[in-house]
Amino acid sequence: MAFPWPETGSPLDDVITPMPVIDEDRLAANITRAQAYMNQHGLAFRPHIKTHKIPAVARQQIAAGATGINCQKLTEAEAFADAGFQDILITYNLLGAARIQRLQALNVRLARLQAVADSAVTVDGLAAAFTADRPLTLLVECDTGGGRCGVQTPEAAAELAARIAAAPGLRFGGLLTYPAAGGAARVETFLRDAMALLAARGLDCPVRSNGGSPDLWKAHLVPSATEHRAGTYVYNDRSMVRAGECGHGDLAMHVLATVVSRPTPTRAVLDAGSKALTSDLLGFADHGEIEELPGARIVSLSEEHAVVDLTDCTGPLPGVGARVRVIPNHTCVVSNLFDRMVFHRSGVVTRVEEVAARGTVW
Repeated sequence: MAFPWPETGSPLDDVITPMPVIDEDRLAANITRAQAYMNQHGLAFRPHIKTHKIPAVARQQIAAGATGINCQKLTEAEAFADAGFQDILITYNLLGAARIQRLQALNVRLARLQAVADSAVTVDGLAAAFTADRPLTLLVECDTGGGRCGVQTPEAAAELAARIAAAPGLRFGGLLTYPAAGGAARVETFLRDAMALLAARGLDCPVRSNGGSPDLWKAHLVPSATEHRAGTYVYNDRSMVRAGECGHGDLAMHVLATVVSRPTPTRAVLDAGSKALTSDLLGFADHGEIEELPGARIVSLSEEHAVVDLTDCTGPLPGVGARVRVIPNHTCVVSNLFDRMVFHRSGVVTRVEEVAARGTVW
């Protein structure tokens, strides 16, 4: 029997839980606000679609003025190429014959494809596969304080850029970083120093790509950057509220859930477990905020249940069958847990969208 997806015009009360629901007006406002900020500061904007994984939402971002999209994995990029997107940046080191073969096919399909590298191993693997008649554009990924991937110094960035530029099948496209929040000054210093070293080698650096939703509204503090990448801003989440990057009125995603048990006066159990809410704490002590139950805490998740401690709840306590809205700690993970998302305006369903790139993790 097919799953009973709600029809356009039906109330959210008809939606079977657990289910992420997206507020259309907040979504549109988030897209408009971010693009206006980038336009104001002369920055190209490249949204990271791993947050939503939905082509229709990416089309809204492009229609607002985004120059292209950012994907994290090769198969994610393939899903969006299938949906008609032609300007894609993949921000992940791509290794191995199977991936590189598919990357070659993607490079033929797209008007503009860019990838990244932070080691000679990655560069050499790609250089051996691509040819001058259809070169691949590579950006050098730089660690400017994020402590994840990336070359560690401007000197290393210039050295790797020269290696890319020397390969007939590759084209050096520029520099890229995903910094720690609050790291604008460090990013600017790194980019400026690296650009000087590249200029001394006679290498152009057309793209200087900075990133992150936590520093979205500080992107102008990196004047050497030409573009900014961000994903979470489109929905926002509990971590973004805590960081001061948005308010509760900017939260476009909630996970609709139902109270399925009240075994004690201070405990409720929801039908949204680890298969619906992310276990990613992001520094929080619990697994999401329940809008209707201030002070309540989601203290544990099993696969199909969320246990809620009501001890400090300051509002009316819920009964069995009550429906609540959970603000997830991290929206991006929730998107990869569901096949479809329900969109609404003022509690009335407007559309149901397939999460086309769900599970595209390699």
